[in-house]
Amino acid sequence: MKEQTEVGKLKEGRYVVVDEEPCRIVSIAISKPGKHGAAKSRIDCIGIFDGVKRSIVQPVSAKTYVPIVERKTAQVISIAGATIQLMDVKDFDMFELTVTEEQVANLEPGKEIAYIASLGKKKLE
Repeated sequence: MKEQTEVGKLKEGRYVVVDEEPCRIVSIAISKPGKHGAAKSRIDCIGIFDGVKRSIVQPVSAKTYVPIVERKTAQVISIAGATIQLMDVKDFDMFELTVTEEQVANLEPGKEIAYIASLGKKKLE
């Protein structure tokens, strides 16, 4: 899910969709309006799920999309190598995530953990 908003209303620490990837805004620089154009905004952001740094330059009055980022809780059902099977606590949705070895060491079946979901992607917090 994503909502549409104006670039001028975005703030640091919030989220924006860049290249169909939800990103956290790191910095915003707004230039003054020129002789023939509107003020431009340069937004530097980092992808939530892939960690790639991205930047966009758009007029302040342009429209852009803001992802709806949800923080949820899930229960660990099983662990198989680097893949864990989880069940959402509220809607009982079952899904699998691939995690690092350090994250697997902290998990055990039956334990509840927090995760982030946005635009159909999920990851552990």
